[in-house]
Amino acid sequence: MTYAIDVQGLHKRFGDKHVVDDVTFRVAPGRICGFLGPNGSGKTTTMRILCGLLTPDAGSGQALGFDIVREADQVKRRTGYMTQRFSLYEDLTIAENLAFTARVHGLDRRRERVDAALERLGLASRRDQLSGTLSGGWKQRLALANATLHEPALLLLDEPTAGVDPKARRTFWDEIHALAAEGLTVLVSTHYMDEAERCHEIAYISYGRLIARGTVDELIAGSGLVTFHGEGPDAYRLAHELTGRPGVETAAAFGATLHVSGPDRAALEAAIAPWRCEPWRWTEAAPTLEDVFIQLMDRSRDNVS
Repeated sequence: MTYAIDVQGLHKRFGDKHVVDDVTFRVAPGRICGFLGPNGSGKTTTMRILCGLLTPDAGSGQALGFDIVREADQVKRRTGYMTQRFSLYEDLTIAENLAFTARVHGLDRRRERVDAALERLGLASRRDQLSGTLSGGWKQRLALANATLHEPALLLLDEPTAGVDPKARRTFWDEIHALAAEGLTVLVSTHYMDEAERCHEIAYISYGRLIARGTVDELIAGSGLVTFHGEGPDAYRLAHELTGRPGVETAAAFGATLHVSGPDRAALEAAIAPWRCEPWRWTEAAPTLEDVFIQLMDRSRDNVS
């Protein structure tokens, strides 16, 4: 198989920080890969290496069949990149921003492409609105239209829905899945667990190192976590009581429900044993992706050397 992303042993340092540390992974064409990890773990730096904006200190790889170092210009032409912050011209209208991007890429049929992008992202009725006056959700749509205007084969999205309301996030993700169904490969970083669960697969990077890879089901199954849900009064008080006890890795209250997880069943059951009586009711449940995420964070080391 020719992978859309195929990199081996990537390294990148900035001063005393080993920001990308021996990162190796592959993504097949048409797949949506969620890139998870705490802030400062190298997600953005890895994306910039993949699209030719940064040169790795060591390592090699290909994106869309092109060498990410020697053929970086070829990769850039075929990649769409949506940054964390809105980076278009706020004093231009929506249509003017897209027309400018079409000229930068030297695209043919510019007016036709702009009109099609406006229709696809629901922006046609706002085409003459200044970009700087848009809400977060509409800016997000414009940024996506801009990043896909040149019909890339690879799309890199760096926390694209941060600060956007749930309805706008769902609309955005529906469009991402529609693009992937057409063959576009997507690498998207996110802190939202519901978004991560919509990805075909996940890569978890922490302090520069890729430490987990697979589908959501594979990561949950491989975590070794045991989880109990407790229902009863003052769940938040009990969460505080259980936090830090032997066997308890996480204890979080959700209204009147308590969610408790840990890797050792016997130790976890011993921790909750004093409350396995009325008015509390306990049931075992599958761990969530958030449980796995927190477990991986807790076991990671800092990358300042």
